[in-house]
Amino acid sequence: RGPARSRSKVHAVSTEGQGNEPVSLVLGGDGFCGWPTALHLSENGHKVIIVDNLLRRKIDEELGTQSLTPIKSPEERVAAWKEVSGKDIEFINMDVSQSLSDVMDLLEKYKPDNIIHFAEIRAAPYSMKSPGNKAETVRNNLIGVHNVLIGMLEHVPDAHLIHLGTMGVYGYGTVDGAIPEGYVNVCMGEKEMEIVAPYHPGSVYHTTKCLDNVLFNFYVKNDQLRITDLHQGIVWGVETPETSRDPRLVNRLDVDSDYGTVLNRFAVQSALGLDITPYGTGGQTRAFINIADTSRCIRIATENPPERGERVKIFNQVAESHRVRDLAGMMQGLSPAGSQVKNIPNPRNEKPENELEVINQNFRSFGWDPVLLDDGKAQELVDTIVKHKDRLITKNLNPSSFWGKKQQDACKDLEVDPAKAPAL
Repeated sequence: RGPARSRSKVHAVSTEGQGNEPVSLVLGGDGFCGWPTALHLSENGHKVIIVDNLLRRKIDEELGTQSLTPIKSPEERVAAWKEVSGKDIEFINMDVSQSLSDVMDLLEKYKPDNIIHFAEIRAAPYSMKSPGNKAETVRNNLIGVHNVLIGMLEHVPDAHLIHLGTMGVYGYGTVDGAIPEGYVNVCMGEKEMEIVAPYHPGSVYHTTKCLDNVLFNFYVKNDQLRITDLHQGIVWGVETPETSRDPRLVNRLDVDSDYGTVLNRFAVQSALGLDITPYGTGGQTRAFINIADTSRCIRIATENPPERGERVKIFNQVAESHRVRDLAGMMQGLSPAGSQVKNIPNPRNEKPENELEVINQNFRSFGWDPVLLDDGKAQELVDTIVKHKDRLITKNLNPSSFWGKKQQDACKDLEVDPAKAPAL
C-alpha cells in the first residue's frame, strides 16, 4: 500500500505589516532538510512561513519507525524558536499536492519573495517499496510542484522558486569525466547548442526529480518564471547552529533502511556495535553534503536569483565525494563497541563500482566554504546516536525495499541480531 495522504489545513494569522524582510515559504519545512533551513533563513532576516502536511511523520507510523532524536510537534518547535531567538515562524498544515485552490490562496495571501520547495516524498527506497508507493511518489511530487508553478504564474510571477533536487538525476558511472552543473554543450547535426544534461534516474523518486526539471524548463521558457534547481548530494549529520540552540529544536535523524542516509546508518551501526553493512561491494561512490550546508546553500540561492527570462539555474549542491566502503571503514574505526564491516546483498539495481567527480563551481563562486567530513565530525555524529540509542528500532536497519525480485531474493535471509549490540 502507499502512504497516507493528509487533507487537513490550518489557516495561519496574517503577517502583513511586519517589515521589509524577504518573505520565504518553506514547503516541507518540518522535514530533515526543511526544518533547519527554516531556522537558518529566519536567523538571517527572512520572514518564514512553514507549509507542511506532516506526511513524513505519518510515514514513520506506517513503517513502524521513528526519528532517533525525539522531535517536538511543529507548534512546539516554532514556539521554542520564538523563545530562543525572538523571531516568529508561522506553521500552516497544508498539502500542496491536494488542492490547487488552496495553493493559489496561500501564494495570493503571503506574496512570497522565495518559495523553498522540499515538499516531496524524498527517499529512493521508499519510492520503490510497493506499487502504491511508486504511484503516490509520482502523484505527490509532480502535482505538488505543478500546483506551485501554476500558483506562481497567477499570483507571484516574480517570486523565486528554489527546488531541492538530487544528484541522482545524473545517474552514476554514466559519463566520462566530471558531472556538469546541469547543462552540456552538444552538436545537433552541424548546430552547436546547450541542453540539459541527460537524465539517468535510478529510482521512481529520482525520476520525479527529472520530471520536475522538465516542468521547470517549460515554465521558464513559456512564462519566464524564476527557478533554481539544486541537485543535492547525500546529506549527513543532524545538528546545525540553529537547531543546537535548544533541545526542542533538534532536527530529526533517520537511520532506518528506507529514509536513513548511508553515513547516518553506518554511524548508528558503529555506535551500537552492530555490523556495518555496505550494500554489495561498497564500491559505489556518492556525493555528500553536511546538513548545515544544505541550509546555507538555500540561503545563498535566495540571495542570487535568476532574472526573469533567464534559464533554470542548476547548482550541484555537493561538498565532496566518498566511496561507500571507505565510509564504512571510517565508522568501524570510530566504533566504541567494536563494530565490524559486513557486506550484504544490494537491494538496489545499480552499478557495483563507480568513480564520481562533480563540478560545484556555482556555489563556490559565491564564497561557499563547505563543512567536510573527517573523524571529528563523524565522531560527533556517533556521540549523538549514543545519546539517543534507546530510541533505536533495530529491525528497521536492514533493507525492506527492493528494486526487483532478484534483489529481494538475495536479501531474504538478512536479519539484525539486537543481542550483538552491547550496552553502552
